[in-house]
Parts: sequence; C-alpha cells; structure tokens
Amino acid sequence: MTQNVTLIGFGAIGRTLLQRSAGQPGLRITHVVVPEAHAAAAQANAAALQADIAIVSAVPHDTDLVVECAGHEALTEHVVPALLRGTECAVLSIGALSEPGLPEQLADAAAQGGTQVHLLSGAIGGVDAIAAARIAGLDAVTYTGRKPPSGWRGTPAEALADLGSLTEPTVILEDTAREAARLYPKNANVAATISLAGLGLDATRVRLIADPTVTENIHEIEVRGAFGEMRITMRGKPLPDNPKTSALTVLSALRFLHNRTATVTI
Repeated sequence: MTQNVTLIGFGAIGRTLLQRSAGQPGLRITHVVVPEAHAAAAQANAAALQADIAIVSAVPHDTDLVVECAGHEALTEHVVPALLRGTECAVLSIGALSEPGLPEQLADAAAQGGTQVHLLSGAIGGVDAIAAARIAGLDAVTYTGRKPPSGWRGTPAEALADLGSLTEPTVILEDTAREAARLYPKNANVAATISLAGLGLDATRVRLIADPTVTENIHEIEVRGAFGEMRITMRGKPLPDNPKTSALTVLSALRFLHNRTATVTI
C-alpha cells in the first residue's frame, strides 16, 4: 500500500525532499502546499524537476502524511488543522515550538484527531540519546552554536558586536533556549530540538558565538545526568541550494520517510 505524502513548503528543503524521495517504494509525494501568491513559481519548480504533483494552498483531506518544511507560520495555519482531522504530521520547524502554548496546541490537536505529530531531529544528532537519558533523569543540557560572523548578519548580534571586524570568538548570547529562540528565531531549531528532547526550553542553556576562526556552522552539545555524560560536536555542511540550511536537515526528513515504509527501521 502506497502512502500519499503532502509537503508544506517548496523551498530548498522541499525541492530536495521531492528529488531524493522519488522512486522510494511505498511512498509518493502527491501535493505541495504553498501560499497562492507562490503557486506559479512552485509549479515552475515542479515542472523543472519533472515532478507530477499538485500545487495547492491547503492540505488535502485524503493525504496520509504531512511533512512540514515551510517555517513557523505553517504550524498553526496547516499542521494544527491537519492533526485535528486525524492526519499524521512530521515537523522540521522545531524552533516555532518556543512560542508559548504552541507545543501544547500541537499535542492537543493530535490527541483530538487520534494521530501523532513527529518532531524531526533536523540538523542535529544525538536527539535519541538525550530523549532516552531523560527517562532516568537529566542534570544539565547545554548547547553552543558557533558560526562565522557573516552567519549572524541580520540578527540582534549586529547591535552587540562589529561583525565585520571581529578577530576572536565573541559570545553574542548566553541564556535559555527559549530566549535564544525569541531573539534568534532563524537559528532556533537546533536549540529547541535539544531542549524538547531533554530538560525543556527554560532549563536548557544556550551559548551563541560569532567566531571569525571558523567557516562552518558548528553545533556542540553537552549533557549530564543519571546515565553519565555525553558530548557531541557536529560540523554540518550546508544544503547546496540554501547555504543557511544544513544538509542534514533534509537527510533527517528522508530517514523519517524511509522508515515509514522500510521493513527494518533504525
């Protein structure tokens, strides 16, 4: 039996998902949801990819699974209504869950619809280990995000440091995951994912660093608890079509889709 999948969003992530999932047995992306103003561009992109999909402005009622890769507003506009109808959903815009009340809104909608909402790991690893360790109890979870100064342009960091003349690593924020998500929403997904797997948005500590000595986006996680200690460092390569997006973000969604139809999952 083939699962019909609807994508919400057709930017670099959505287009790559469509390309990489083509031909996967038991899975077919049938629809892509975009705002009406973007429908013509999305149709052109679909044609360039030779993809037989429908461009729509709302999630169809007969879809089996929704994968969100559009950004924060898509959760309330499309994911919540789909969950209420009983449609299973997977979410990549985890940073949106730093908004007070939104995690509960998603959970309530899934409960009312008798379905599930899956929070995908995106650009970070070790989420399964953190979530498992939480069962026995966690003492501390810290996330450090390190980017070259140019990666912080267009953010509040510009008011804290002269990003063009930094000669050494400079901390631009040291606070909770919730505050990091509020001030740096476009950089919030990793911190939010870690916090939701572990101690929550208000107990997870975050350090954001503008570092002129690096050229990559570097994620560092430190976890302590009853299980022991864990330290993870990831240097993620960007998605070719969008340097601001980690390639691993797409791969995490592809893994999720693969596990929907595979006979053995991991």
